[in-house]
Amino acid sequence: MSYDNIRIEKSLYTTGKSFTQALEALDPSENYKGTSLEGLDAYERQLKRFDIKVSGENCDTVSKFFQTSDSAALFPEFVSRSIKLGMREACTVDKIIATTSYIDSLDYRSISLEDTTDLVDFINVAEGSAFSDVKITVKDKLTKLKKYGKMISASYEAIKFQKLDLFSITLRRIGENMVYYEAYDALATIDKPTVNKITYTGDTFTYDNLIDIYTMMKPYNLTTILVDPKSFARLLKLPEMRDANAGLDFHGTGRMVTPFGAEVYCLKEMDSDTLIAIDKNYAFERVIASDITTDFDKLIDRQIERATVSTIVGFSNIFPDAVAMLVKAK
Repeated sequence: MSYDNIRIEKSLYTTGKSFTQALEALDPSENYKGTSLEGLDAYERQLKRFDIKVSGENCDTVSKFFQTSDSAALFPEFVSRSIKLGMREACTVDKIIATTSYIDSLDYRSISLEDTTDLVDFINVAEGSAFSDVKITVKDKLTKLKKYGKMISASYEAIKFQKLDLFSITLRRIGENMVYYEAYDALATIDKPTVNKITYTGDTFTYDNLIDIYTMMKPYNLTTILVDPKSFARLLKLPEMRDANAGLDFHGTGRMVTPFGAEVYCLKEMDSDTLIAIDKNYAFERVIASDITTDFDKLIDRQIERATVSTIVGFSNIFPDAVAMLVKAK
């Protein structure tokens, strides 16, 4: 079946797969190898079919999607992709998670590995002797899943003459807002009473405190530092961060010199006077029960008022010792 005679219907959004996956089943991309359409996925080929340009100098308006019933069925996917793009571009949580698990249930238990000396101490085993026992178990508690979403409040009449690239920017901003709090929910899985912690006194922490955090995390690596705005300013003002070479590199490239080469992210609603150090390769698991979903019926029928977009996501702390905190003494 050629891409230019496929019937695009609402039912493609209810197959249990993503819209693009359902469309690919009807129009596989592998059929276009060696042709001018190679490199486009099934959705992008449909944009070409209906001559819908979503960006560039000759970008179309929103109304172009609604020239036929088939092309209108592509509009929810455009909305979904634009929102996902915003989520990816602004997603701090992607910088701190070790893995993402996709599930088809609202009940999910992660696994845990006992981080004991039996795990980290590897010694020669004499002939006939038993190996040390390393236990992998299912966690007692379910991973808490939350729905993140927004309701779009705009009439079709208000947006139909807007350029698609401009409309996409507004949708990307919605995506940014949706994903903003995911990082906080990941950090909320840290068991603060038992987490490895160092306290400091006075108005600010010192570089020695950072060294203590770095060594405390071993055998894990300090890959990422998360701070509140006040602590971020303190970090930049440390004498070790303000030498001539550091300043030259920052003004020349915009790259900030960071402790131990770790990536530093400032989260404005983190607890005040707090620095969280993590090994992003082992700290957190993200669980996605539902990818971005839209009120496709409303969007296809131009009933954009009060159309919703949402996703269901949860987090778990995989290895507690892959996280350490530097906090101000009370």
